[in-house]
Amino acid sequence: MALIDRQSGLFTDHYELTMAQGYYLSGMKDTPARFDYFFRKAPFKGSYVVFAGLQNLMEMLGNFIYDEEACEFLNSRGFNPEFVNFLSRLRFSGDVWSAAEGEIVFPYEPVLSVGGTIIECQLIESMLLNILNFESLIATKASRVKHAAGDKEFIDFGLRRAQGTGAIQASRAAVIGGASGTSNMLAAYQYGLESTGTQAHSWIQSFGSELTAFREFANAFPDRCVLLVDTYNTLGTGVPNAIKVAQEMEERGHRLKGIRLDSGDLAYLSKQARKMLDDAGLEYIRIIASNQLDEYVIRSLKEQDAPIDAFGVGTNLITGRDDAALDGVYKLVFSNGKDRLKISDNIEKMILPGKKRVFRFSDRNGNFYADGVSLNSENELDIICHPFHSEKCSDISNFKREEIVMQVMRKGETLISFKNPYEIAAFAGERIKRLPIEHKRFEFPHIYKVGISRKLIERRDSLIREIRKDM
Repeated sequence: MALIDRQSGLFTDHYELTMAQGYYLSGMKDTPARFDYFFRKAPFKGSYVVFAGLQNLMEMLGNFIYDEEACEFLNSRGFNPEFVNFLSRLRFSGDVWSAAEGEIVFPYEPVLSVGGTIIECQLIESMLLNILNFESLIATKASRVKHAAGDKEFIDFGLRRAQGTGAIQASRAAVIGGASGTSNMLAAYQYGLESTGTQAHSWIQSFGSELTAFREFANAFPDRCVLLVDTYNTLGTGVPNAIKVAQEMEERGHRLKGIRLDSGDLAYLSKQARKMLDDAGLEYIRIIASNQLDEYVIRSLKEQDAPIDAFGVGTNLITGRDDAALDGVYKLVFSNGKDRLKISDNIEKMILPGKKRVFRFSDRNGNFYADGVSLNSENELDIICHPFHSEKCSDISNFKREEIVMQVMRKGETLISFKNPYEIAAFAGERIKRLPIEHKRFEFPHIYKVGISRKLIERRDSLIREIRKDM
C-alpha cells in the first residue's frame, strides 16, 4: 500500500518541475544521469543511522504518475503544455541501487543511488529525501531507545505528538529500530504491526471511584487488563486498588497483566509498587512506565535498578528529539556520459563523483571495522583513505568484505522481495550487534571509518582541477 495512492507525481517541490521543464525544452529529456543519496552527520550526536524507508520509496516509485487531474493543475500553474503532455505519459523507468532496509550506515557513503533520465531522477528527489530522511531518523532514535532498554520491551506511544500523518511512517520506522509494537492503529493496519494500549486517566475519572473503574475495565478485558495507577495517588490508592482487582480476577480464573506508571519518580514508584505486588503474591504482574521517556531516561532507570518491565515511549521517539531532521542529500554524480562534481570552499561539502560501489569490512569475529567506497570499475580494494585527509589511510586487505549497496530496481521493476517491519527489524538488530560498542555510546561515540579508494580520490581531484581551470 503506497503512502500516497493518488497524485504521487506532485509529491515534489516546485523547482523540481521547473528544472524538469527546462531539461525538456533544452532537448535533454533523454539525458542519462545518476544521483547519490547520503548524509554528512549522524543524528543525536551518534555515529550511525538505521536506514529505513526503502520499501515505501519503491512503492511510491511504482505509482509515480501524473494523471489528468495533476496535469490540469500543472497547466493552471503555467507549465508548458507540451511538457505537461510529456509528463502525462511519464512513468518511473529508472534503476535503483540501495543498502538493505535496516542496514547500519554511516556519513559520507552513498546509501542509495538512482539512475535514469535526468528528468525522472530530478522529479523524485524531494519525495526520496522526504521518505528516507524521516524514516531513517526515527528508526535510528528507536534503535538508541532499544539499546538503552536492552532486553526490556519498548512500545511506540507517539501518535498524538507526531507531525501529522507522518506518524504512520514513524510507527513503522520505530518498529524497524526496535519497538515491539505501537499504539497507532492505522500504522498497525497498514504495516501489520502489533498494536497495544491500556487506558487513559479519563477512564478512571469517568467512574465514581478508582476501584470501580478498575473493576469495570477488568470485567471488559479479563485477559489483557493493564491498569493505570497514578490518576489520584499511586502508592496510596492506585497500586492497592490494582492489587484488590488482581486478587478478584484470580478468583475468576484470570490474571491482571500489568500496571502502568505515567508520572512521578518512576524509579522510586516502580520499586515501591514492585514490593507491594510481590508482598501480595502477585509477582507475575508487569510494571509498564511511560511519560517523556527517551534513551537517556531509560538508561538512568536501569542504572537505578528500577523494576520496570516495559517502556512506552512517545514524544521523544516519534519527533526524533533532539534532531528535527536527518541531513540526507541527493546529489548529481553522473550525467550525459561524464562524472559530475559539486565543489565547495568547505571540503566536507564536496561530493564523491561518478558511479560507485560500497563495501563493508569486518574482522575475524564478524564485527564491523570500516566501510569503503570505490569506483564501479574497481575490483580490488585493499587500501581506503580518509575522504578529506587522503594522507590518512587504512590497510583493509585482511578483513572480510561484503558489498552492501546492491541493485534493487531495474527499469522501474522491483528486484527484491518486500519484508514486513519485524523482518527488517530482525535484520537491523543482527547488524547493530556487529557494530562495536564504542560506536554505540550516547556520549562521544567513536567515529566509524568510512574511507574511499585512491582511484576515487584521483578522480575527484582531477575533476576539481578541471572545474577550477574553467572558472
